[in-house]
Amino acid sequence: QVQLVESGGGLVQAGGSLRLSCAASGRTFSSYTMSWFRQAPGKEREFVAAISWSGGTTYYADSVKGRFTISRDNAKNTVYLQMNSLKPEDAAVYYCNAALVASPTTYWGQGTQVTVSS
Repeated sequence: QVQLVESGGGLVQAGGSLRLSCAASGRTFSSYTMSWFRQAPGKEREFVAAISWSGGTTYYADSVKGRFTISRDNAKNTVYLQMNSLKPEDAAVYYCNAALVASPTTYWGQGTQVTVSS
């Protein structure tokens, strides 16, 4: 069982930056691939970024490449999403996800709201 708690959301002007954090419970955090997803009102939840268990491999949605950076600190059981050059279309609830390779089980956090004013 893994519990995820996101933080760091808020209101920022277009062009600004935010850093989201996702703190995980459990002793096996380092075994999980960690991801960020987001969901805007009226839209489906979409993938934003992912990072392998070791942190050695990262993946990004085309819409955030070059602006967002995902990282993790396994000693702190935390994954981060640094968001720079934010655009109004980045506004959404951002969710943290933990998943094991070859396992159907995934865990979700409660989400954190990001609002970007133009």
